[in-house]
Amino acid sequence: MMEAALNLATLTSRLHAGLIVSCQALPDEPLFGAGHMAAMARAAVSAGAVAIRANTPTDIAAIRLAVDVPIIGLFKVNFPGYEVYITPTLELAIQVAGAGADLIAIDATLRPHPGGMTARQLIEQIRQQTGKPVLADVATLAEGYDAVTAGAEFISTTLSGYTADSPTLTEPDFALLTRLVAVLKPRNVPVIAEGRIATPEQAARALALGAHAVVVGSAITRPQWITARFVDALKESAAK
Repeated sequence: MMEAALNLATLTSRLHAGLIVSCQALPDEPLFGAGHMAAMARAAVSAGAVAIRANTPTDIAAIRLAVDVPIIGLFKVNFPGYEVYITPTLELAIQVAGAGADLIAIDATLRPHPGGMTARQLIEQIRQQTGKPVLADVATLAEGYDAVTAGAEFISTTLSGYTADSPTLTEPDFALLTRLVAVLKPRNVPVIAEGRIATPEQAARALALGAHAVVVGSAITRPQWITARFVDALKESAAK
């Protein structure tokens, strides 16, 4: 367990050019549960992951006790009538911070947030109330720029392909990553690549395009998804 909160410079340095592994499981998945996610985090860190991305205060707290790397924390909650669900309110962000996250990830798209709050207002309030840096998950260049002007310390391509304002893709949105890096790197804002990164080659390409770090989730931590890819490939081969 880390002895003290990481300052921004140290956090930025520790993430640089590294692999962040997203250890998340939904209630209907076999590996759901804090114990499983803590074990997954230990496995990832033992192989060289520089940080963990985790969902829910319960999982974050368990992972905090299990590994000595930065944790990007979030809390996925669905609010009726709203599309945003990645840490959509200040109250949820405070719980994430209290569980031991070093960096708080939120949906920073321009879509409405619960309580009539905008992404800008949420970013400002999280930074004021928790003292933690914010990772803004965005889907477009405009959203990334807006989040930075609101005070977000990191930007991620996480939500590209999952909003009406972004393209539907089967591969990572390298075009958005390139645009964000071009605009934000001169401002010394780290851009993190995330979303549909399924191979080491795609991760390496993201880094070559200027990503500060790369997040990989399903391709490492969701065995049912990984297994299905192999099964589908074998079925396709057998049908030829």
